[in-house]
Amino acid sequence: MARSVLVTGGAGFIGGTFLRRLLQSEWSGNLINLDLLTYAGNLDSLREIADFSNYTFEHGDIQNRDLVGRLLREHDCNAIVNFAAESHVDRSISEPTAFVKTNVLGTFQLLDAALEYWKTLPEERQRRFRFLHISTDEVYGSLGETGKFHETTAYAPNSPYSASKASSDHFVRAYHHTYGLPTLITNCSNNYGPYQFPEKLIPLMTLNAIEGKPLPVYGKGENVRDWLHVEDHCDALRLVLERGRPGEVYNVGGDCEQSNLDVVHTICDTVDRLAGLRSDGSRRQLVKFVQDRPGHDLRYAIDFNKLRTELGWQPSFNFATGIEQTVRWYLENREWVDRVSKGSYQRERLGLRS
Repeated sequence: MARSVLVTGGAGFIGGTFLRRLLQSEWSGNLINLDLLTYAGNLDSLREIADFSNYTFEHGDIQNRDLVGRLLREHDCNAIVNFAAESHVDRSISEPTAFVKTNVLGTFQLLDAALEYWKTLPEERQRRFRFLHISTDEVYGSLGETGKFHETTAYAPNSPYSASKASSDHFVRAYHHTYGLPTLITNCSNNYGPYQFPEKLIPLMTLNAIEGKPLPVYGKGENVRDWLHVEDHCDALRLVLERGRPGEVYNVGGDCEQSNLDVVHTICDTVDRLAGLRSDGSRRQLVKFVQDRPGHDLRYAIDFNKLRTELGWQPSFNFATGIEQTVRWYLENREWVDRVSKGSYQRERLGLRS
């Protein structure tokens, strides 16, 4: 039976990729995209699927329980996939209130509306219903030089962003254990790929490198992240939605640890190769070390063995091919970049709250 799924935050980077990959595959169910279209929400990223007969866009807020309930009933939904979130750590340091409102209160309202709807379903459909909540590895805190995050790793969030996501994760877990709502949680590592808003490291460095602008690297660039191509992530999410066990958590990682400086150097070398060297030589010369982010976590790394053994998933991109695909996309889609850069964010430094 084809599924009718409410996707929240589907105009964002990961949500938009998820919608495109489903609709451009053999997916035959209906997909309803509920998005508030804040600064990082962008319908330009969904132009190629806008006319699909089984796709519907609804402008609205996940905190609007009446709206969520109406959409669930009208479209006879079998699942909710919750991407809706404020997601940039630096922005959370400068403006934490929005993160509490969207990530904590928004997820709570969405859960409560889902529970109310779920209770009206026949028993068989209750068993098949899913609430999939997309979260982050940052809820686990910071690692030392060794080890990886597991699904059982204790939460220790260190930024307002990760604290808000940790809180939302706990609400999702509680709604399963208290009320029986069939929930799933995924905690992913750092995503990258086409269509990412240019406040995040890889698109910011890529665009600055293309334009010959300074490349600000926090501290000494030694902080390490596990990088996950967004298309690999979305393929994992589809598997979790279709075959994951209710009440479970699944970590999604790219098996690709890189220091921030190594990431920037790879981007510089890739832009040099694809766009040609600048007159003054390699773009690595554009790197500028700047004051570190407050409370900057040292290292993240994901153990995704549970996802691999239970559902048969593993990443298909390595970092070199993923970065080349991403840089090529930004080089070939300057119109998209220009349109999303017309708002208030102009690639300035965030996260230095006074």
